[in-house]
Amino acid sequence: MRLTEGVMSTPELRVVVRTDASLAIGTGHVMRCLTLASTLREQGAAVFFVCREHDGHLCDLIETRGFSVSRLRSAHLDNQGEHSSTYVIRSASSWEEDARQTQIAIDALGLKPDWLVVDHYDIDEQWEGALRTSVHSVMVIDDLADRAHDCDLVLDQNLVGQLSTRYVNKVPPTCAVLLGLKYALLQPIYGELHDHVALRHGSIRRLLVFMGGADRNNLTGRMLSACLSLDRPDIDVDVVIPLGSNCEKSIREQASGHANVHLYRDLPTLAPLMAQADLAIGAAGTTSWERLCLGLPTLVVTVADHQVPIADEQHRQGLIRRLGHQDQVTESAVKQALEELIQLGLDVEWSNRCHAVVDGRGVQRVCEALTKDVDTDVKVRHTR
Repeated sequence: MRLTEGVMSTPELRVVVRTDASLAIGTGHVMRCLTLASTLREQGAAVFFVCREHDGHLCDLIETRGFSVSRLRSAHLDNQGEHSSTYVIRSASSWEEDARQTQIAIDALGLKPDWLVVDHYDIDEQWEGALRTSVHSVMVIDDLADRAHDCDLVLDQNLVGQLSTRYVNKVPPTCAVLLGLKYALLQPIYGELHDHVALRHGSIRRLLVFMGGADRNNLTGRMLSACLSLDRPDIDVDVVIPLGSNCEKSIREQASGHANVHLYRDLPTLAPLMAQADLAIGAAGTTSWERLCLGLPTLVVTVADHQVPIADEQHRQGLIRRLGHQDQVTESAVKQALEELIQLGLDVEWSNRCHAVVDGRGVQRVCEALTKDVDTDVKVRHTR
């Protein structure tokens, strides 16, 4: 474990974030925590990260954003996917060690943090309970509601059925609960653009392809192939190469010779590309809420099992068109979906539905919950 040197100063609020990124986990957890951390810092808080150096970690990126990172040595991740206990922290032999290492990192800061923010699918009430005496309060960011938490605040920024009852008997009676897209952790630029972006309708002239921050299976290349098979040089295609992609060379070779294909990498935000696109092809995940905020119709591919019910609910509400899971979606199916939409044109009501469900101001609401005593929209009721 490598600790960041120096002692925590005494700002108004002190926050430690425990989260990870990897080729298996993806980048979404770290990216939304960075959004929260940046907004807290603007309000005078000091924020520190504790991350494990898995293959594909984002510790360097976090540091380039101006945050200190205490790095934990990498632990083994299997190849089963992003969930299904791939993180191995919850096993009896490892959660205690991870908690111990996190404890050391917190102690090295010199002062007791006001908040410990945990965004990690393989951390539960055992780990959180072990860190209780090291911090004043614990916040959990979760999407699964598949385990119990020992926390003071839980955030679930999703759109799923029975959202209001997801955490019944899974958090303490005194825990505040922030539920739904009202609290989606989007960079402030999304809220700014939300008020001015034009709703999409009619002809499709610009596509955006972004298949998530890791994309181990090169979905990006497959989606680009589908776009190129349209043989429509009059339609621009913006392609964002994932940070953790090992297929950048092949993607660049695909794009070579196509003047209408524009490649991007290492972008601080996708907001400008989303704002100018007519239609997106994208992975389900944290970028789903960004696309909705800007009213961007999207053909969605799920890349993790836990994304399926969330994507299904969006599809049911007419917010996205779900193409299927990553191992089921073919290039021909993507091409067919694109051809249908290009021929028919976009219905403005699709864009309007998207635009109406996310206002892009969730991070400000979450920061308010961390910095003030506020009443939440939903209080979890417990049964005996």
